[in-house]
Amino acid sequence: MNILMMTNTFSPHVGGVARSVEAFTSEYRKRGHRVLVVAPIFENMPEKEGDVVRVPAIQHFSGSDFSVVLPIPGGLLSKVETFKPDIIHSHHPFLIGATALRIAHVYEIPLVFTHHTMYEQYTHYVPGDSKALQRFVIRLTTSYANLCDQVFAPSDSTALVLRERQIRSPIDVVPTGVSLQQFSLGSGPGFRAAMDIPEDAFVVGHLGRLAPEKNLPFLTEALAAFLKREKRAHFLVVGTGPLHGAIRDFFAGQNLSSRLHVAGNLTQPLLASAYRAMDVFAFASKSETQGMVLIEAMAVGTPVIALDAPGSREVVVDGSNGLLLHSETVAEFSSALQRVASFPRKRIKELKENAYHRAELFTMERSTDKALSLYGRLLKKDFEHRDEEYDAWSTVLRLIKTEWDLLKGVVEGGARRRSFYPGRGGKGPLDLSR
Repeated sequence: MNILMMTNTFSPHVGGVARSVEAFTSEYRKRGHRVLVVAPIFENMPEKEGDVVRVPAIQHFSGSDFSVVLPIPGGLLSKVETFKPDIIHSHHPFLIGATALRIAHVYEIPLVFTHHTMYEQYTHYVPGDSKALQRFVIRLTTSYANLCDQVFAPSDSTALVLRERQIRSPIDVVPTGVSLQQFSLGSGPGFRAAMDIPEDAFVVGHLGRLAPEKNLPFLTEALAAFLKREKRAHFLVVGTGPLHGAIRDFFAGQNLSSRLHVAGNLTQPLLASAYRAMDVFAFASKSETQGMVLIEAMAVGTPVIALDAPGSREVVVDGSNGLLLHSETVAEFSSALQRVASFPRKRIKELKENAYHRAELFTMERSTDKALSLYGRLLKKDFEHRDEEYDAWSTVLRLIKTEWDLLKGVVEGGARRRSFYPGRGGKGPLDLSR
């Protein structure tokens, strides 16, 4: 079949949605399906891309007020007509996602939407952030989902939330899987040497965007408390983001700079090597729809310590492949790290083996099988017209004044960097603001 993937983020942008689109696109093509990806222009893009259409959607509309539906970029319709998609798969309800909805409506093509993100968790990037804005974003995303023929939820927790929000479109859980083959590569000892981490260190790792919505101020404080108790412990951070400098400043203020190692963004096989360099993966985010990085860690046999939250509770089995914490306190999190650091080798080996076996349940092959099956089910149905709902959606879009700011925050992470310790000279309780 011909599958049209429409996304606001794609290579070389680094993030969960971009990685998901790339992973599914690769698997679909391996199985003989044609995939055309429509994505924005980014700096440092590959010079040659097969079946990728780049549009100036985000950059072109920078600073505009989005008082009308995002126009379909010139030339895109002709390329879509030539491609003749059987399925349109949208990965965002905004910007290019709105374009996907219009194309599906005009050409009567089934539209699938993956609800990758709880967008209300990102409204802090918008000036004037408020509970009212969060409610508005939820209503907008829910309305979009109800105009789609199929909704993919990355996890059971996300599916439950979407049903509670009265999304009427069919909802099925389709996580982004991992390639166990890719994560079979890499060298943990080699990565430790490159990052100047001692061979015998107990390494706590974290990978992800360094941003407020990832609950990093809490995680950073918990790690510092643990490192003060466990002298052989080191903290390895993989990723970039607006809190990068603040994390470094905090560890410097705690006299722990020598045991903080920040690797930046990585690709394979260095990514697998980084996971292999970790003894345990620490995760405190409560805004996830799927714990992709947790599955990746487990794919190399690294156990996880995480808060009991959506995205984590589907992956971490408490006491089997890690620890799932039901209380969000610095003391409990740092104590959990200490417990794992104190485990005998036999117990650590058991955790590692269970972690790998858990990852086997979330392979890309399994996820692709389910996605293609759902596509096939849609193609057997007649196209359903939703003219009244579509007109209502169009009216709502004409009233939006914040769409650019919201998506700019999600896509580019344009958060203002603030110190963890405003006005305290590096001393005092953590500031959980952006």
